[in-house]
Amino acid sequence: MLFGPVLPLEADVFTTIPPRFAKARPSAWGDINRRGKPVGSFLEGPCFDPDGNLYVTDIPFGRIFRISPAGDWTLIAEYDGWPNGSKLREGGKLYVTDYKRGIVVVDVKTGTVEPLLETFRTQSFKGVNDLCFSREGDLYFTDQGQSGLHDPSGSVFRYTRTGRLEELFSGIPSPNGIVLNADETEIHIAVTRANAVWRAPIMPDGCVSKVGCWLQLSGGVSGPDGLARDREGGIAVAQVGIGIWRFDSLGRPTHLVSRGIGAMCTNMAFRGEQIFITESVGGTILKAPWPVAGAELPLSATDHHP
Repeated sequence: MLFGPVLPLEADVFTTIPPRFAKARPSAWGDINRRGKPVGSFLEGPCFDPDGNLYVTDIPFGRIFRISPAGDWTLIAEYDGWPNGSKLREGGKLYVTDYKRGIVVVDVKTGTVEPLLETFRTQSFKGVNDLCFSREGDLYFTDQGQSGLHDPSGSVFRYTRTGRLEELFSGIPSPNGIVLNADETEIHIAVTRANAVWRAPIMPDGCVSKVGCWLQLSGGVSGPDGLARDREGGIAVAQVGIGIWRFDSLGRPTHLVSRGIGAMCTNMAFRGEQIFITESVGGTILKAPWPVAGAELPLSATDHHP
């Protein structure tokens, strides 16, 4: 090992989806993504509100749940879609990457679902996956679809606070989780089917250049999925089948949550010095200690999208 020791971290169960919401049944999403197996849920997109409520999406059944700090579940929206990543903004607006419908906005108070971005230059997206916001309100998101090493055609988009939608770069074999670095000069993207995390420097003119491989992982079930950044610039990487890694700002491994987790830990969100993890197939939310508090975007950031 060329680096220092990787310190182990252990996860505990925070809460599990109640049986009334977890009745296994067929779904069009499951026909392809779960090889036709009936599923009760597939949880993704965790994010917190200021009161400590956790929001998660349920891809195959178009559901959005709110989980209280005590672990109680409330269904706040159910609609015709496949919601994946989510980020909460000011005013109770939950921005969601929906594989079927593009970018939608869910009012967490009323459950209303409104479309934001359905096409790019009249062409449908391949299947959007995850998103993040800059401090000024620019929205970055990945368009993954069924891309992979056989078809490296995924993309990263930016929707500016002034309402301009632009494709930053393409040719990616399965772009998934996405985060900005602390000074917002770089994007990190989980490239699932390449089992890697890429880094894309943002130039002064807003374009990207010299995109490279920041991490090359090995093993696991499918590759890295969700990403999250902590206050020291470290990045949490959900490597499905392995666990939740912490890499410091230079990409050196420091910690690994591998004990107490299931095989399909896909994404995570910080609440202080704890990380909450979606174990997607089991419908379970896990929690684990983290050596550094998370770096979450303030909800008070102003959105200017028309």
